[in-house]
Amino acid sequence: MLRLNKDIVNEEMAGGVLVLPVLAFITSFVFWPGALLKAYNWYWRRRLGLVVRYSHSGSYRFCYSSRGTPGGATPSMLLLHGFSATKDMWLPVVKHIPRNQHVVCVDMPGHEGTSRTCAEDYSIQGQVGRIHQFVQSIGLDKRPFHLVGTSMGGNVAGVYAACYPAHLSSVSLLCPAGLVYPTDSEFIIRLREMEKSQEEEEAIPLIPTTPQELENMLRLCCHTSLNLPRQVQGLLDNRIPNNDFYREVFMEIVGEKSRHSLQENLPLITAPLQVIWGKEDQVLDVSGAAVLQAALPGCQVELLDNCGHSVALERPRKVANLIMDFLSAQEVTGEDAKKHS
Repeated sequence: MLRLNKDIVNEEMAGGVLVLPVLAFITSFVFWPGALLKAYNWYWRRRLGLVVRYSHSGSYRFCYSSRGTPGGATPSMLLLHGFSATKDMWLPVVKHIPRNQHVVCVDMPGHEGTSRTCAEDYSIQGQVGRIHQFVQSIGLDKRPFHLVGTSMGGNVAGVYAACYPAHLSSVSLLCPAGLVYPTDSEFIIRLREMEKSQEEEEAIPLIPTTPQELENMLRLCCHTSLNLPRQVQGLLDNRIPNNDFYREVFMEIVGEKSRHSLQENLPLITAPLQVIWGKEDQVLDVSGAAVLQAALPGCQVELLDNCGHSVALERPRKVANLIMDFLSAQEVTGEDAKKHS
């Protein structure tokens, strides 16, 4: 009987050893939903074959994820995310990019795993300088590469193309910031109202502090409802500790030095250019596409129906296909040029 009781106790203890970690795992996601979101991104990166790496330029550290190797049939692709996002915002797009395409997604200056320094690095020109250091640190400058940028990252990508044309084979700008837009978006209208009020602690629509403000931000950025009630709290939990940093970056990129950086550099862009924009963009009005086409008549413009500002999130397959088609077309054009030279 005593032996039987010991066996029962041992079985219960063994069961407890298995159950406790499972309970701890589940409980951590109930009380810390931000951890679930990070675990989900880790799983998705792993499934897509993306590996997180680090590179350095002096004491400055860059965090990035990459897949594949340079030197394939098409140029390497570097993707620059938007304000307050991370390299993981490109996961839905990378899912639809061929496995043999060399892809690099970097955390922009101060974001996620990349060094957080000072306001000077967060201006558009400052970010361009840091991205150039990153390109050099991983040897991406050894042959021309394709640069993709969205929103703030689109502003940076455009100015990079103006500053370092020899490094690029082509550029894709997705709903880029930095232009003079013929039509004000809902966000720009709110921004002008904020400037008039001159209240320093005015809530910035892109820097939420409550679940309701986050839902409002998602509605502003996405035309299609994402229906993410469980992920909202996790996303908010991961963002709130960074809100002071986001505010610092925001004040830099909307300041006089950076607000129209792309517009001012358009005459210097010589690389083949693709523009992708959601017709229902409420953050940066789609009229910006016409501005780019007027300044650079040779650019290829793709306007997406029923799509807002977050084109990479709302239409990832379409965006991936458009970019790959554009890359392939540039390769054909290049081959034709060689034949006739």
